[in-house]
Amino acid sequence: MQPVISAVGLTKVFRDFWRRARVRAVNDLDLRVEPGETFGLLGPNGSGKSTTIKMILGLLHPTRGRVTVFGRHPTDVAIKRRIGYLPEESYLYRFLNARETLDYYATLFKLPRAERRRRIDELLEMVGLRAVARRPVGEYSKGMARRIGLAQALINDPDLLILDEPTSGLDPLGSRLVKDVIVRLGSEFKKTILLSSHLLADVEEVCTRVTILYGGRIRAEGTMEEVLARRDRIEMLCERLDAETIQELERVVREREGKSLEISTPRDRLEDLFLRIVEDAHAQQVETAGSAQVGEIAGFLGEQAGGEAVLEELVRGEPETPAAAEPSPPQPAQPSDESEQVLEELVSESPAPSEPAQPAAEPAATTPPPPQTEADQSVLEELLGDQEKQD
Repeated sequence: MQPVISAVGLTKVFRDFWRRARVRAVNDLDLRVEPGETFGLLGPNGSGKSTTIKMILGLLHPTRGRVTVFGRHPTDVAIKRRIGYLPEESYLYRFLNARETLDYYATLFKLPRAERRRRIDELLEMVGLRAVARRPVGEYSKGMARRIGLAQALINDPDLLILDEPTSGLDPLGSRLVKDVIVRLGSEFKKTILLSSHLLADVEEVCTRVTILYGGRIRAEGTMEEVLARRDRIEMLCERLDAETIQELERVVREREGKSLEISTPRDRLEDLFLRIVEDAHAQQVETAGSAQVGEIAGFLGEQAGGEAVLEELVRGEPETPAAAEPSPPQPAQPSDESEQVLEELVSESPAPSEPAQPAAEPAATTPPPPQTEADQSVLEELLGDQEKQD
């Protein structure tokens, strides 16, 4: 069967302005990626992973050696439609939202409108961004930008998916989501995946075969079982034993085999512990502090009939004014609301003392004058008396 990616003697040397060799980023690399496998390029920063990927994509020309993709030269335009690529940094148009971003890339592949909509809905659901699909990607966090970058790499339903540091900048939950997507793409959809990472856990969990690079050279290659197996040791697991049994086991191994027995308590990885705590909290419907506060506020407002009820609820908690020990003098009768309205109109329209008083404007014919009460009459008499004294 023809390999999806084949590289023989691949070498890349970066030169300075005077054409002098400065950096040998990749040195005599032989690589073979079979259809349907998830292949990991593992190595520290500067080991040649990104340079190798760029030569596979045809973005860099090798100094020596050759590389083919689907049996063709990497610069052949015919194979571009079959490749999806997530670069180490996601370069996205910050003023487009997630749907517009995916629609833009789908249009570049000339996908029909109905297929574009279907693919966009599926991918937003797959990467967990459906709820923020209308938000501009410029407002996304780095982790969210990585996930929308993964979606755009899948928009054309590629046969080969090349991912350069796919979990860079993601929190444990986002990293787990992306790794689950990669595993599903390989096992369920039979995609060929080339994954570059310096994170050991990422490669170990999702890849079926791995190559470890250092200094531009391959230092180890094989399946995960072949690379990780330690032939000089054997590991046994059992339930907890008492001290006497452990001592007896150590004695038997020492006497019969002449070797030492190392016994330790297994430990969880920090990522597994973190994810288990979050899953348990979700199962118990425990929210974070921010979510809980928002829920309480929303519930409080939902129970009220309107703004007056909210004000009444807030004022209700204030302490009442204690009654005075001595009886207060009788207060004059308070004018009604209509009396206060008449008084305000008279005061606002009353002229200055040096100017002659102007008659009050007649009310509109359509509005009947408010009925005057005894309190109204007394207020008017007091105002007129004060006016005569001033004159």
